[in-house]
Amino acid sequence: MIKSMTGFAAVAGDVPGGRFALELKSVNHRYLEFATRMPEEWRVLEGPMREALAAGLTRGKVDCRVTFTAVATREALQPNAEALAALADTQQQILKRFDARPLSVWEVMHAPGVMANESAASEDARQGLLALFGQALKDLNATREREGAKLALLIEERLTRMQAILAEVAPLVPQMVAQYQEKLRQKIDEALSGAASEDRLKQEVVLFASKVDVAEELGRLAAHVGEVRRVLKQGGAAGKRLDFLMQELNRESNTLGSKSVAVDSTKASIELKVLIEQMREQVQNIE
Repeated sequence: MIKSMTGFAAVAGDVPGGRFALELKSVNHRYLEFATRMPEEWRVLEGPMREALAAGLTRGKVDCRVTFTAVATREALQPNAEALAALADTQQQILKRFDARPLSVWEVMHAPGVMANESAASEDARQGLLALFGQALKDLNATREREGAKLALLIEERLTRMQAILAEVAPLVPQMVAQYQEKLRQKIDEALSGAASEDRLKQEVVLFASKVDVAEELGRLAAHVGEVRRVLKQGGAAGKRLDFLMQELNRESNTLGSKSVAVDSTKASIELKVLIEQMREQVQNIE
C-alpha cells in the first residue's frame, strides 16, 4: 500500500511509578529523520526507539514527544539512603564552619539524587515505554496508510483524465496534416497561377508531418501513465520512483507542446502539464 509521510499518533499508558504520554508526528522529508523530546532519565531508550522506527519507516521527519507523570506512592517517595547520608554529612560540615540554618524538609527532598525515582530506572518501566512507542509507531503507520490511500486516489483520478486527453490528441495529427496539405496546395496554386507540383507538395507535406508527428511522445506518455499505475498498485516506498516518473511525464508533455500547431493540441498540452503538476505535489508527500 502507498503510504503518506504525513501522520500523527498519540498513546498513553501506566508503568511502575507513573504514567507515560507519547506523541509521534511525521511530515515529508527527503530521508528518514528522528528527533525526540523526553526527560533525560529516559533518553537511554532513544537508540532502541530509533531502531524500531527505521524498521517500520523509510522516509519522513518524525518528531517524538514523551512526558512522564510520576505517581506519589509510598514506594515512589522513598529517599535514596546513600544520597541522604551524603547530604547530611555535607550539611554537618557546613554548619560547623558557618552560621547557617539547617535545610528544610522540602529542600532536602529536592536535593539532587535524594528523591531519585527508582522506578524510572526499572526494567519494567523501560519496557513499558518501548511498548508504548511500538503502539504509537503502529498507529502512525496506520494514519500514513490512510493518507496514502487518499493520495493514490487523487493521482488515479488525474491519470484517468490524462488518458482521456491522450485519446483526444491522437486523431488530431492526421487532421492537421490533411488541413496543412490543402492550405499548401492553395498557396502553391496561387503562387504558380496553375496546378501545383505534386512532388513539391508531397515534399512539403512530409516535412510538415515529421515536425508535428507526436506519436512517439503520446506513446511514451501512455507508457509512463501505465507505469505510475503499476507503482501505485505495487505499493511500498515508491515516492522517489513516482517523483522520477513525474519528471518524465513533464518532459514528454513539454515536447508535445513544442510540436503543437493547433489550438486543440495546445490546450491539451497545457491541461496535461496542469495535471502532472498536481500529481507531482501529491507525490512529494508519498513515502
